[in-house]
Amino acid sequence: MKKLMGTAVAAATMLMSTQAAATNYTLWIHGRNGGSTQAGNYSDFSYWGPAGTAAGVNKKAVNWNGRERIGGQNARVRDALDCFCTGNNWCYVAVHSAGDLQIGYALSLYGGSARYKKDAAPNASGVCGNTDGTTQTGWNIKWVNVASGAGGGSELADVGEWAMNEPLVSDLVTTTARAMYNHNTTRNVWFYMFAGAKGTLYSGILPGQDDEAVSYHSTGGVSGSSGSSQCNPGDWFCGGTLSTGTANTSDGRAKWSFHTVSLRDDGEAFNHYANGNWGGIVAKVREDVVKYAY
Repeated sequence: MKKLMGTAVAAATMLMSTQAAATNYTLWIHGRNGGSTQAGNYSDFSYWGPAGTAAGVNKKAVNWNGRERIGGQNARVRDALDCFCTGNNWCYVAVHSAGDLQIGYALSLYGGSARYKKDAAPNASGVCGNTDGTTQTGWNIKWVNVASGAGGGSELADVGEWAMNEPLVSDLVTTTARAMYNHNTTRNVWFYMFAGAKGTLYSGILPGQDDEAVSYHSTGGVSGSSGSSQCNPGDWFCGGTLSTGTANTSDGRAKWSFHTVSLRDDGEAFNHYANGNWGGIVAKVREDVVKYAY
């Protein structure tokens, strides 16, 4: 579905380019970290890996303080969306872990608001100037690729396995993350979920399959007010099997609207961590972005 959709949009964009200057960008929104990334610097890919690695057309790193709460840092994400995804410009978006909460929060709560069309020329703070003073509703986003999405929270936050003096951890509690905004409101933007399953360290805390940080119920976009136990086909002692695509889990749980599972890690080969080298489940998202974000 994505390949056909991406080709059609690309063709439309090429047609537009003959009428007005249009540019496509790829935005990478990171998750929880130690606050080491430089907010407003769209060239700082230190969270992900070498900046020279191919990662989609005109790639930009959307950096925020990965220790602070989503609501307090979301303006950084909206600045990037305003900069590169308004006017004639369009964006592909790739996110990791709590970056799922960031883009979901922005689209649900601000995606229906008036946004000034920007010039894609950020200042040192990562803010762009207006073009002609006109506005549009929301942003021009083709799709979102989600590596190990924490939109449904993590039981590691529930039980305090992470440093509880980090404000972000309180947002990652499963019930809190799921109640933070309406996850079904994506402004018709598709979220393509990549769910890793190479998790062993916290197997007693995280239900079902996990990647050592987040379980399938979150990385697979499974709806509900709290988490659930979801696994690969044939696994025993699970509440259900995470389906690929948009279908319900085997125990009848629906996915959030416009969420579809692109990769379920049946081989349990991909963990949560990029490790500064585009690693783990991020590697599969990067491969997909390189193929389709042009």
